[in-house]
Amino acid sequence: MKKFLFGWLLLFSLAAFACQGKETEKTAVVTASASVMAAPAPAPKKAPLRIAYSDWPGWTAFEIGIQKKWFQEAGLDVEFSWFDYLPSMDAFAAGKVDAVMVTNGDALVTGANGAKSKIILLTDYSNGNDKIIGRRGVDSFKSLKGKKVGLELTLVEHLLFLKALDKFGMKPSDVEMVNFATNETPQALASGEVAAVAAWYPVSGQALKAAAGAKPLFSSADVPGLIYDTVAVNPQSLAQRRNDWLKVVQVWYRISDFVRDPRTQPEAAAIMAAKVGVKPEEYAAAIPGTYFLSIGDAKKRFQKGPGLDSLYGSTRVANEFNVANQVYKESQAVDDYIDPSLVDAL
Repeated sequence: MKKFLFGWLLLFSLAAFACQGKETEKTAVVTASASVMAAPAPAPKKAPLRIAYSDWPGWTAFEIGIQKKWFQEAGLDVEFSWFDYLPSMDAFAAGKVDAVMVTNGDALVTGANGAKSKIILLTDYSNGNDKIIGRRGVDSFKSLKGKKVGLELTLVEHLLFLKALDKFGMKPSDVEMVNFATNETPQALASGEVAAVAAWYPVSGQALKAAAGAKPLFSSADVPGLIYDTVAVNPQSLAQRRNDWLKVVQVWYRISDFVRDPRTQPEAAAIMAAKVGVKPEEYAAAIPGTYFLSIGDAKKRFQKGPGLDSLYGSTRVANEFNVANQVYKESQAVDDYIDPSLVDAL
């Protein structure tokens, strides 16, 4: 009987042990399954930053970073869309892009019409590539009195022309300003329809070639700091993706260094020239007309001040021009459009 009972006890113990093992295995499987189910889902991929740019040299230079894949190296997915200048502003106003490359004065224009922005980056200021060009026989700016001048009214060339009038003691009523899209000004000058035109590069270069004997009468080099070229960002996008926009700023100054360095400037000019259909040697000759800013230069220009050496002072001049010419009715709060913090963080 003792042996019999011992045998049953042994059998019972072995069975209990086996069941316990199976239960442990089952628990482990359930626990592992629960762990898999509890693992967080991968974060959704960010949408690309959408940026509109156009043919001004300080913006065409972004093509360098695109082709060399510097934005990818920085961990950024950026979608650059190429436009004519005014359509780029329209795209920003319609919410089709997150940022647009515009002059400081035109950032106010889109903002006054409902598409507010923050200027986070200064690429350059115009140093001669915005020009007033007279046809053959127009030997001085003062000789434009009583003649027709073709330019795109209410845009930056209009402001430049008014500054030229001031410098030479003339009034707007001394000339007849005729509205032309900027890319149509070379044909207007060549046809003799107007005595002079105002245009930015590369269109200003086209105008000089289109009309034999044409020559510059005045340029942005005469008023450095009047025209700053910027990247203006939708405030909501900036708030949500500040670190990504900081990387964009960092990549830009890598591009700027590449353009300004004499050792790499020929390659930079070739890349930029190909984008706008200009010969590399011609584009290289025009690069000094755009003053590409270093980080140090940009930090100085982002400091508040009353004159054209400050982005704030320059933008107030543009604001006064826009109001006076009824581009918009209400004066804009200039400081609200400028955010130097990303450049200051570098």
